[in-house]
Amino acid sequence: MKLIIRSITSYPVWIGHRNQLLVKVMTEDGIIGWGEAGFSGRELAVMGAIDHYAPLLIGRDAFQIGRFWQELYRSQYFEGGRVLTAAISAIDIALHDIKARALAIPVYDLLGGRQRDLVPSLASVQATGEEMLEEAAQFIAEGFPAIRLQRGFGRHPDETETVFEPREALAESAVWCTKARERLGGTVVLGIDYHHRLSLAETASFCQRMPRGTLDFLEEPMRDETPEAYEALRKMTDIPFALGEEFASKWQALPYIERGLTQYMRLDVCNIGGFTEAMKVAGWCEAHYVDLMPHNPLGPVCTAASIHLAAAVPNFTWLEYNRSRFRPPPQIELDLFPNAPMLHGTSFRVPSTPGLGLEVNETLLGRDEFRAWNPPMLRRRDGSFTNW
Repeated sequence: MKLIIRSITSYPVWIGHRNQLLVKVMTEDGIIGWGEAGFSGRELAVMGAIDHYAPLLIGRDAFQIGRFWQELYRSQYFEGGRVLTAAISAIDIALHDIKARALAIPVYDLLGGRQRDLVPSLASVQATGEEMLEEAAQFIAEGFPAIRLQRGFGRHPDETETVFEPREALAESAVWCTKARERLGGTVVLGIDYHHRLSLAETASFCQRMPRGTLDFLEEPMRDETPEAYEALRKMTDIPFALGEEFASKWQALPYIERGLTQYMRLDVCNIGGFTEAMKVAGWCEAHYVDLMPHNPLGPVCTAASIHLAAAVPNFTWLEYNRSRFRPPPQIELDLFPNAPMLHGTSFRVPSTPGLGLEVNETLLGRDEFRAWNPPMLRRRDGSFTNW
């Protein structure tokens, strides 16, 4: 069987407060596969990369997924980078969707088969202070086994959302994390995401303020460019680390796995290089007893792909998901994806439908002009710029 690729099209779709960058790959037989790129906020750059890649694939057999990954990654002198691998990720996911649809099997059957029936979800608490504790308690009452708290912003009430002072933020977060453990009890898995806003010294200071047993994981406190910084931090604290949402290849994940610098791998299937690369990282993690806790902040295509990945690997824990009965999806998302994955209780059911099992209402695509957006531009009180 051969399925010849006819076209590859990008659709940046404004949903809520930012774009979801969907990629449609269609064969000459009319079979369509959908992917999503995770490099949010720089969609035009990713679309440009996809426009470069499309002529290399059109007219060729869509089943050659592994070969295409190598060609796309190595087809320029300067390999890799987050823009290129986001583009490769979207194409790779769409090609898996096409192949599985053509064979009338779910994508996870291309990855080795289903290893679980349910994919448990991680509940993300987006409030702060007392409201944070109340929302976390609601999630626990709903049955969520793991809760991820937000980091404190460290700003005075009269300041704007763009002010971030690390030392004030970590002091505030330390107080509320301690209160959260006391209020929520010892059974729930409790972590905090710092969104790579701290330095090494600041992260160490935060960890030292934590009573032992308060946190089950610390997510992305620093940026990932320097594994040696995490190596130094590892010697200062015994809190497990959850890292990897910035990783754009197996090579980027390598030192963190090999040196024991992460206990939860936060890979994003829409950034790491699609299913082809994600399965390699997952196997590497399994060999080192590292669990997968995938990054999933985007849209239903990313969620569906993450569910199939979670179904096919043994070392999976929880899937990030920011929707719940407390925060329902925007109406445009419900209209665009009529059969989007939805939580059943606190888990996703692993689908048995062909491909990703996701349909897209294409009449809603391409209607609006592209809308650019930027993440919050955070500054300290001295005027200097810092990480979002």
